[in-house]
Amino acid sequence: MLNIVLVEPEIPNNTGNIGRLCVGTGSRLHLIHPFGFQITDKNLKRSGLDYWVHLDWKEYQSVEEWMDQIPDKSRVFLFSSHSPKSYLQETFQDGDWLVFGKESVGLSKEVLGLFENHLTIPISPLVRSYNLANSVAFAIGEAKRQLSI
Repeated sequence: MLNIVLVEPEIPNNTGNIGRLCVGTGSRLHLIHPFGFQITDKNLKRSGLDYWVHLDWKEYQSVEEWMDQIPDKSRVFLFSSHSPKSYLQETFQDGDWLVFGKESVGLSKEVLGLFENHLTIPISPLVRSYNLANSVAFAIGEAKRQLSI
């Protein structure tokens, strides 16, 4: 099982889509407060459709609370557009933690400073960033591809 972590997600539609992606891939979703929406938000439910009830998820009040749940911090991978290392160069393992920041600014310098494994998703210089749900889909897709071999 992969662990997908959203740090301070802001857009309910993205979180709903990521929740559905987690159900479909057998991944666990970890949500770290504060959120830009309520878990009961109709947009979250609409994006997650009727899959939300099947989602394996946990929420945390802080990054510190979440970090207490991680058995091996060397298996935490932070996704950042500022990293020089592509996620395609990493070898993923079952149980890995794939961490994504909020839509408006990504992961804070403080969170980035907590872990050594920083990865990026290659992108054309014509585009500033990918949608958060698309970024998570890229990462889960590659990790699941590796794990199925």
